[in-house]
Amino acid sequence: MANSYNKGILRGFAGRLKKIFGHNIATIIFGILFLYMALSAVFYMTSNHIESYQVISGPLSSNETYTGLCIREENVVKSESGGYVNYYAREGTKINANGAVYGLSPTRTQESDIKLSQEELARIREQMLSFSKGFNPSNFNNTYSFKSQLEGTILQYQGVTGQSNYTAALTYEELMDKQNDGQDTVNGAGATVTLGNQTISKALSDGIILYSKDGYEGKTLETITTEDFDQNSYHETDLKTKNMVKAGDEIYTIITDERWSLLIPLSDKQAVKLSNRNYVRVKFLKDDMTQSGSFSIVKLDGAKYGKIDFEKGLIRYASERFLDIELVTNTVTGLKIPLTSIVTKDFYTIPSNFATVDPNTDAKSFMVTRKINGKKEKLVITPTIYSSVANPKKNLKGTPEYDDEEIVYTYYVDCNSFQKGDTITIENSQTKFIVGDTAPLEGVYCINQGYAVFRRITVLDQNEEYAIISKNTAYGLTRYDHIVRNAQNVKEEDILY
Repeated sequence: MANSYNKGILRGFAGRLKKIFGHNIATIIFGILFLYMALSAVFYMTSNHIESYQVISGPLSSNETYTGLCIREENVVKSESGGYVNYYAREGTKINANGAVYGLSPTRTQESDIKLSQEELARIREQMLSFSKGFNPSNFNNTYSFKSQLEGTILQYQGVTGQSNYTAALTYEELMDKQNDGQDTVNGAGATVTLGNQTISKALSDGIILYSKDGYEGKTLETITTEDFDQNSYHETDLKTKNMVKAGDEIYTIITDERWSLLIPLSDKQAVKLSNRNYVRVKFLKDDMTQSGSFSIVKLDGAKYGKIDFEKGLIRYASERFLDIELVTNTVTGLKIPLTSIVTKDFYTIPSNFATVDPNTDAKSFMVTRKINGKKEKLVITPTIYSSVANPKKNLKGTPEYDDEEIVYTYYVDCNSFQKGDTITIENSQTKFIVGDTAPLEGVYCINQGYAVFRRITVLDQNEEYAIISKNTAYGLTRYDHIVRNAQNVKEEDILY
């Protein structure tokens, strides 16, 4: 009985102990997890967060775009008589003085079923593709100008290839040749000649022919106003027609000078930025062509405008009054990094004439005498040379100069490679150099491997936020490297992740 009673007591006590112990284990585990999460949250909120930055390539900032107003020397030519018009000079092409521009006949030329050649169709497709690439919905009025231009091109192809035997830009001498060949009778001289039943009108000067007008012909810098820059009020009139014209009707526009100008509106900030420029390089967004022009800042009605003068290239944009352009002012390119990533690091500076160069590997080593445990020992150290700067001799005027003698460089080596007070000697020489002088180099902390590694940089240009650095710096960066954005929060060789 006693044994059974004792066994019952033990079993009851063990059950109670197991029940209490089991509850405590769950509580302890939960408490540990809660404490871990709480400490992690505290550490995260109080620690410095290391943000990385991926190195990219490009300019310091994007170039600004503008819409320029074209000013050129041009005038509208009127018909001297009446009749039906046959066009001989193709629109947008250059014509020589005495070249045939159009002809007038008393009767309408009989139309025929004209098919364009594959070459002509290809040119039209190119024009349509060029317009599509540069289309801007905010300047939808340009669509109507392009429609007129396209219709004129097709009309010119038909007129030149189908309705007439005369090619574009016929000269007076070519017309006389036709008379001599017995093809037609030519009468008259000067601005017009008679060829059969047609009166052929010739260009009085070299120029570019347009069969449209927009009211800007004859405008100069002195007569341009701020209202002229409103593209919503811009209207172009198509002068091409198949109807009879009367004497005094406007027939075509001729641009008589290859020199032309673009006026672009400037804000005060843009004017200050461009104030020291005499020349600028311009990229035309219509066809991605670039061209340089002389630059000046002018005032119109109290507002500031940039005036870009060109000596050539007008024929490409003769049919355009407004041109979207990009001023190529940011020409320095390289690797782009934040200024907050830049740090400086001190390096020992050692003259290059104390180095021994391995002829096979080109490695540079130094013979060092160092005290170790109170004894002087000789070591050969081959450090990483982060930079080498030439030390040219100076003439009597203090100006650096290079001569045929060997140039001595200053090597920048990591301070971990030497100890302050190390003595560097040259073999078979009593000359010594004591390590101790330091100089800083700019760099960043690269974290590709998860810890901070110093990489040297050479700054080419910078603004308030970013710097452009060279791509070809020894022990430097490459595109897509990851660096520390806020370098002041990190030390070299810190493990970040």
